[in-house]
This record gives sequence, structure tokens and C-alpha cells, in this order.
Amino acid sequence: MTTTGNHRTTPSPADPIGPDTIALLKALKLGALADTLGQRAALARQHNLSHISFLESLLSDEVSRRQSRSAALRSTKAGLDQTMRIDTWNAVDDLRYDRALLGDLVSLRFVDAGQSAIILGPVGVGKTHLATGLGHIVIGRHLNTVLFSRADKLFARLRAARLDNTVDAELRRLTTIDVLIIDDFALRPLDATETNDFYELVVERHKVRTTIVTSNREPAEWLTMTADALLAQSAIDRLTSNAHTLVIEGPSYRQRTRPSHRLDATTDQVHPH
Repeated sequence: MTTTGNHRTTPSPADPIGPDTIALLKALKLGALADTLGQRAALARQHNLSHISFLESLLSDEVSRRQSRSAALRSTKAGLDQTMRIDTWNAVDDLRYDRALLGDLVSLRFVDAGQSAIILGPVGVGKTHLATGLGHIVIGRHLNTVLFSRADKLFARLRAARLDNTVDAELRRLTTIDVLIIDDFALRPLDATETNDFYELVVERHKVRTTIVTSNREPAEWLTMTADALLAQSAIDRLTSNAHTLVIEGPSYRQRTRPSHRLDATTDQVHPH
């Protein structure tokens, strides 16, 4: 858009892109540039950009697009919910937590230091959301590998691997992932096999890889949920000694946002729950 005195002119129309140009872009695997090339060319003309500056703006668009696409693919592969990000976490006034600690976790210094994180709190305060959000930041800022899994599904995967004799390979894979997020840990009791798998994962990852654990129970309660207190104590001691613990207190977000009334379709009357 150009201006003359106090008057504004309409933006210059996008330059038409011919089929030969589109074919060349596609041959170079730059077909997505065709979507913005016309607008970029019009802006370049308005601002008298040099050819080099114009080329730089095009390449910058393509790099940003590829980085965004790569991050989206990696987060999907990691099992991260695309809607659960740090900036969409609903940290309302009635939630109590250490804001300085959360800010430190978001900085990812603990990941760089090979440390872990434990996020504790009652049902519905956003533990999973925060852990997932940290996973997205790791993928967006670093080249680290990430895997998110609910605890019961993680142990079920290891149990299934035993049936086809691939458990050693699966354990090696899990221990080499840079950031492993275990959600809803100790929500239900762990049997002997699950307790042993938890021990193996923690011991192998201790001070080498980052583990993020969310739980409704404090670590002291985890012992009562395991089948082997000695193995569990050894694992829990290692994990907690090298982890930052964020405690979130407050009412469930899901309960705060649930519908307060339901509509009876047959009578069109509103009734309280």
C-alpha cells in the first residue's frame, strides 16, 4: 500500500504467475512459493526492493514454511496433541503453582542439563496440557526427539513387545528418546512387570535423557502403587533427585467449563444437572 499526503491508495494487485513459472517452481520442489509469489512481487515493486532482497524474502518464506511443516510432522509422530500448547494453557486465577518454576521449565534449561520434570496435581488442572506444551517447545526450538505416552499405554506396548521378543529393542528405543513424557503415572497399580520396566527406563535415562512425568499422586504414594517396593524406591529416588517438581493446585478445568444446564429436546425446557 502506498500513501500520498493524507490519502491512502489501494494495495497493488498481485502480479500474475504464469504456468511456466509454476512449472519451474514445482521442478525445484518450491511449488508452495506460488501461493505468495504474486503478493511478494507486488510488495517488492512498492518498496523498491533489490533483486537480492526480493529473493531473500522468498527464501525466508520457504524456510519458515518448511520448518513449520517439519515441526508439525514431528509433533504428530511424537504423539503430541496439536491443540495443547503452553500459550493455550488456561492458567486461571484459581490455579496455584510456582510461576517462576514454570517459566524456567519453558526455557528448557532443564532439558539442556539432562534433568527431568514432575508435574503433580489433582484431576483436571492441566498437567497433561503443560507436559504436551513443553514437548512442542522442545520440537520447535531443538532437534531433540520427543515421545508422549500415557503410562498405561507405554507399559502395554512393552508387554506386547515381550510377546514377539522385541522388548529389548523397544526398551533401547525408549531410553534413547531425548524427552520422554509419561502421562498419568501411577493412576492405577503397577504389576511386577510394569514396575520392573519403570525401573529400567528410569535407571537408563538417569542424568542422560529428560523424562517428564505427570501424576495425580505424589512420589511418596507411588511406592504403594508398585509391586516391588525396592525396585520402585530405587527408580523414584533417581527420578526425583534429578527432577524439578511443579505442583498445581486448584479446581478441575473440565468442571469449571462444563455446561451448567441441559436442554430437554422433547419439552424444550432447561433443567439443571
